[in-house]
This record gives sequence, C-alpha cells and structure tokens, in this order.
Amino acid sequence: MKLGIAGTGMIVNDLMQVIHQVGIEKVAIFGRDREKTEQLAKNNALSTCFSDYNQMLNGESDTIYIALPNHLHFTFAQQALQAGKHVIVEKPITSNYAEFKALRELATRQNKMLLEAVTVHYLPAYQALLQSIEKLGEIKIVSLNYSQYSSRYDRFKAGEVLAAFDPQKSGGALMDLNVYNLHFVVGLFGEPKSCFYSANIERNIDTSGILLLEYESFQAVCIGAKDCQAPVLLSIQGDKGNITVPMPANAMHCYQLQSNQGRKQEFEFAQQHRMLYEFQQFVRIINEQDQQTVEKMLNISEIVCKLTEQARKQAGILFAGEER
Repeated sequence: MKLGIAGTGMIVNDLMQVIHQVGIEKVAIFGRDREKTEQLAKNNALSTCFSDYNQMLNGESDTIYIALPNHLHFTFAQQALQAGKHVIVEKPITSNYAEFKALRELATRQNKMLLEAVTVHYLPAYQALLQSIEKLGEIKIVSLNYSQYSSRYDRFKAGEVLAAFDPQKSGGALMDLNVYNLHFVVGLFGEPKSCFYSANIERNIDTSGILLLEYESFQAVCIGAKDCQAPVLLSIQGDKGNITVPMPANAMHCYQLQSNQGRKQEFEFAQQHRMLYEFQQFVRIINEQDQQTVEKMLNISEIVCKLTEQARKQAGILFAGEER
C-alpha cells in the first residue's frame, strides 16, 4: 500500500505512532497549512507532503485516508474514489445515510475499496469477546457509557463554536463518542428493531445523550457525553452471566466474564496502540483485495449510519443541507 493522508489533526498524530509498523510502502500527507504539514512530514519521515489535495490525488498513492472534520468526509472521499483510489474514512464515515449510500455505490462502480476507520472492530479483545458472548446465555441488557468531559465544552459554553459542537460541521456527542458504542453493539448483534435518542441539546447540538436500541429479545442503552464525565463501563448481561469492559470500546484491551454463580474469568491482551490493529488489517485487506471483509464492514457502517441519522433527527438535530 502507498498511503496518502488527508489531514493533520489529533487523529493523524496518533496514527504517526504506528505508521511505520504496519507495512505501508510510502506515506504522503496533505494539509492546508503548508508549514504544519511539512513539519509533520519531517518529524515522522513521510515521503511527500502536499498543500493541494488534487496534487496528492494525482500522485502515486493508491489509498487515501480521510482524517478531516466530519462534514468534509463525503466530499474528500468522493474525490478520491473518482480519482481511482481506495479510501479509508475516519469515523463517522459520512454525515448521513444518503452520503454513505452515494460513496458505497461509487466505490462499486470504480471497483475500489471503501472502509470506515473504527478501531473497535479490529482490537484483539473485541475479537475475543465475540466468542465469549455465547457463554452468557440469552442476552437481556447491554449498557455502554462513554462520558468524557471535553475541554472544548468550556469554550462552547463561553460562546465559541468549534467543529466538535457545530451542527454545520456534523458535530455532537452522538457522532463523536456514542458512535463507538453503536459500532460495538451493531458489530456484536446486528441491526436493532428500533432506536430512540434522548439528548441534552444546547444551541442545536447534542452535548450528551442516551440512545436506546430495541432488539428482538433484549434492550441496549448507549450513553455518550461531552458535557460531563463518569467512569467508563460497558456491560453485556445474559441469563447465565455477564461481561464487563472497564474502558471505552475504541481502546479496549481486557474484559471480565462472570457467571451467575460468581466464577470470574479475566481476558487481557497486549496494550498496543489502538490504531495499530486496524491499519494492519487495512493494509492486508487492500493488498489482498479482500472484498468479502470490505462488504462485511460496510454493512456494519451502513447500519450505524442509518441509526445515527435517525437518532439525530428524533432529537431535532439537523446538519448542513438537511431538512426535517
């Protein structure tokens, strides 16, 4: 893989910690701030940097990783697919379902691969948890709380609107934090029968909220908050036992399985950087042209995309260009 990165923000700096460990042949980077982009490239031994996105698309990269603010994902991914590139888009893949559908159809027409970067699906702990679920018997309750007070929230309360809290830039707690909980649940159990989102709304955006997912025989509750904080805890409860995860889904490296009789089993995995595993898989998937895995992961992304749009609109949250 020859990777082109679009973006120079925090998530890209995180990726730099593992970029030379995943088997990528060459790495180019695009950023509008030329000085910042050149410094990032120099500090991390990247092959080329660009301040013009089209120039990077015309270069030798075969895959583009979109790590820009949420509202830019669709346009930049669309351009990359039209240029004949495989595309990896940071979560959330798009702002709404119509954009997702358009990208998926375009990728099919172009015979290119499209993937959403959501670390949870590729973590060894999550992969093991998939196998442990059967020991819980019939699932009854799933509960996930990812509440993380945002430093940007203080600035938001003071009147400043940054992308994280801007409906015009597809922000909010659902799209930033609760989306990880959604991917965790949908990856395990598939599409729910229905969803209902009850959110705390300030200036037309959700600063926190509770998403209820109704499945055929159990209920799931996903809590995401940027305006308050609490210990992060994920739990899956069945009629024979429970699983608890004491950390966010996107960085899980352990969990506990406990039977109704009190027997406990601890599962712990190496604490590698959370982005290592997903990019190792992205390189493999694209190099091997593993379309079966691409379709599997896109099916999960599609369900999550539908749910986030439905939930937002239930709470009266509209993004740029949307109508009720």
